[in-house]
Amino acid sequence: MDLFDSVTSTAQGTAVVGPNAPLAVRMRPRTLDEVAGQDHLLAAGSPLRRLVEPADQRSRRAAPSSVILWGPPGTGKTTLAYLIAATSGRRFVELSAVTAGVKDVRLVIDDARRRLATAGGETVLFIDEVHRFTKAQQDALLPSVENRWVTLVAATTENPSFSVNSPLLSRSLLLTLRPLETEHVRELVRRALVDERGLAGAVTLDEDAEEHVLRLAGGDARKALTILEAAAGAALDDGPRVRAGDAPDAVVVDLATVEHAIDVAAVRYDRDGDQHYDVISAFIKSVRGSDVDASLHYLARMIAAGEDPRFIARRVVISAAEDVGMADPSALQTAVAAAHAVALIGMPEARIILAEAVVHLATAPKSNAAYLGIDAALADVRAGRIGTVPAHLRDAHYAGAQSLGHGGGYQYAHDAPHAVAAQQYLPDELVGTRYYRPNDRGFEREVAARLERIQAILHPQA
Repeated sequence: MDLFDSVTSTAQGTAVVGPNAPLAVRMRPRTLDEVAGQDHLLAAGSPLRRLVEPADQRSRRAAPSSVILWGPPGTGKTTLAYLIAATSGRRFVELSAVTAGVKDVRLVIDDARRRLATAGGETVLFIDEVHRFTKAQQDALLPSVENRWVTLVAATTENPSFSVNSPLLSRSLLLTLRPLETEHVRELVRRALVDERGLAGAVTLDEDAEEHVLRLAGGDARKALTILEAAAGAALDDGPRVRAGDAPDAVVVDLATVEHAIDVAAVRYDRDGDQHYDVISAFIKSVRGSDVDASLHYLARMIAAGEDPRFIARRVVISAAEDVGMADPSALQTAVAAAHAVALIGMPEARIILAEAVVHLATAPKSNAAYLGIDAALADVRAGRIGTVPAHLRDAHYAGAQSLGHGGGYQYAHDAPHAVAAQQYLPDELVGTRYYRPNDRGFEREVAARLERIQAILHPQA
């Protein structure tokens, strides 16, 4: 089958949508004015507006030749790509980064060049999930962008700074789509109920059922319309239901219908994507902030999404050292034990082990003094504040070392009172430097008191 056989285009370049297409596809906005929740991109004179202008108007001022649409699922990335083609009179070709290879990309570009050379019109190349393209596949797009052989519209749910090659990113206009508010999704659901392209008044939606659909969708318009379609189908199969105030043949979608049609909303979390970093960041910050309930919430989100429990365990170990530290040294022991146990046991029981470690860390007193101490010491070393090792601390076990003065005058700590020998340990230029400054929380309060006594012995003149 030819690469383009699956793309049926109208004269305006958009794919023909059949009556059996999913509701979310049938209800795609036909104009920019129908796009919900992205007003910041739709102002007059904006790059997006210029992209959809007819050819005779575009000639007066250049429009972008490559656009990257970045946003959460269901915010309208594919819709905007269709509109760019439809309202500007360009031909539309769609590739999925999941299934397309370099050969497919080059076929589309070669065909677009032939059409330009024979006055066949411009081509909009839409690539969904561009973050899944390899470096070689993304590099194959560069000549077409630089020479304007196609108008490239690439969509991604991941941060392009991490997922798109720098050469392609630097040649593209990045447009960030905002998550849809509940009212935006409500507007789209209600439009689908009455619009001829949608359900055309075949069903009505109870208020509590509507609220449940919106909760399940979580700001994802595509998910909301998919849920609505499933619930409407179930209601239509059951037939009319008479209710006060309804027409005799009214088909009502109530809360029970929605619940039966949809078991549970998918967890909004992408293990390989931008949300992965957002959720793990929120998890670590919740542990650091001692909010045990928030910590368990984000832990549950990662587990429910299928995150590798070993990855979670590694983050817990890091948090134990970085955020709890010497305020509760046993937290690191708990975290390391949990990491070993998770590797040994696996899921689903590993969730209990992780939860125990997370509760310990979240409720423990916090100190980052050791973390700050090593970073301060590293900063001095990297800045060249090193100095030479004092002679009495140098290795004196090899022949000739004593003649160089190595080890002379060294005091063995265990022979001194309290096992603290009063002698210089830091290099000359760092004498008096303090890297570790314990706080007064948890066990570190005792460490601070002991350190004060030690400092009094080591530096009696200070």
